[in-house]
Amino acid sequence: MEELDSKKKYKLKKFINHLKSIRGRHTELVSVYIPQDAELIKMIQHLEQEKGTASNIKDKKTKTHVQESLERLIRHLRLFKKTPENGLVAFAGNISESESKTDIEIFSIEPPLPIKTRIYRCDQTFLLDILEDQLEHTDAFGLIAMDKREATIGLLRGSSVVVLSNMTSGVPGKYKTGGQCQKPETLVEINKSQIQIKDIKIGDLLKSYDFKNKKFIFSECLDKWKVKKDSVIKITTENGFENECSKDHIFFTKEGKEKPAENLTTKDLLLTYKNSKIIFSKISKIEIENKSTEMIDISVKNHNFLANGLIVHNSAMRFARLREEAAHDFYKRIAEVVNKEFLGKKEIKGILIGGPGHTKNEFADGDYLNNEIKVKILGISDITYTDEFGLQDLIDKSKEFISQQTITKEKELLTKFFEFLGR
Repeated sequence: MEELDSKKKYKLKKFINHLKSIRGRHTELVSVYIPQDAELIKMIQHLEQEKGTASNIKDKKTKTHVQESLERLIRHLRLFKKTPENGLVAFAGNISESESKTDIEIFSIEPPLPIKTRIYRCDQTFLLDILEDQLEHTDAFGLIAMDKREATIGLLRGSSVVVLSNMTSGVPGKYKTGGQCQKPETLVEINKSQIQIKDIKIGDLLKSYDFKNKKFIFSECLDKWKVKKDSVIKITTENGFENECSKDHIFFTKEGKEKPAENLTTKDLLLTYKNSKIIFSKISKIEIENKSTEMIDISVKNHNFLANGLIVHNSAMRFARLREEAAHDFYKRIAEVVNKEFLGKKEIKGILIGGPGHTKNEFADGDYLNNEIKVKILGISDITYTDEFGLQDLIDKSKEFISQQTITKEKELLTKFFEFLGR
């Protein structure tokens, strides 16, 4: 992304003015716009098809001029090994002022700003509107559409939206999509009795250990759900406790560590409960059964509960922590791209941020963005999507933001921008 300086403006304006002076006698002047990252071979194939279609043109001279123009364009495009960074714009047509002579000329330019639209057109004049738009609109707005799963960073320049980066995170879904699970027949303590975990209801009070005050309490079941797992680990202790769970279920060991079942060994001592007392039980056997199994996961307010006599970690706490850490890393990645694309760029007059939920606010309010970027944030909007469609949604929502703004400077910037946007 670069600013359109005076030298580039002069070159582009001169190029446009020259092409404006050319007029075809019929619809015989060919204009081709090739977007950045587009495959040249596909455009060449398209032009070859159009060359065949041109044989249906009734006027013989027009047919000849169009076919020759397309042939010259095809040969010209074959000179490029790949599409230039900002795309390519090419024109071809008969520029002779004499009806008795034919002079097919090729004109091409790598636009100073990225081209996003693929166009083929035959007319009496060359299609120059898109290039002229680049000449007029050099100011730009940064766009960020994001949530914890995806982020799209874009640039709004004139009427064109350019996607600069799209990235996805490693943030796991809310713990209902996975989590630490127990076999449905696992016994849990509820009030003064034991029932199978599959029969637990939200709101039930489960026996739970208060590590801070070193005593047992009853803690509310906040949620419950079913999960499919590909394998089950069966853990047996020397004093007869058995627990069948998912490999990621967390246990408490004597060393004060929290270990997932898959990392346990027969050297570990597990925190268990017997006759109202805390005891540590040595693991005697660990068995793994690799088969798809439906299991049960629950969320307990105090973050642990008793499962077949063993004190096990609550799923919600661990996965919430994992989500928080992964989200923090994702925010840093987004900020790196934003700082790289927008920092120190004078043409960036403001930045708009949007997304579903509170994620966008966490990102904007956190210590992720450079202060120079932060002061350019003009609005934060609720939008549904976080992909390229989200960028367009963000632009539309920002029009509503204009009418709500009370900060004069920000309102003026946005208003002026949308005025010359023509929105």
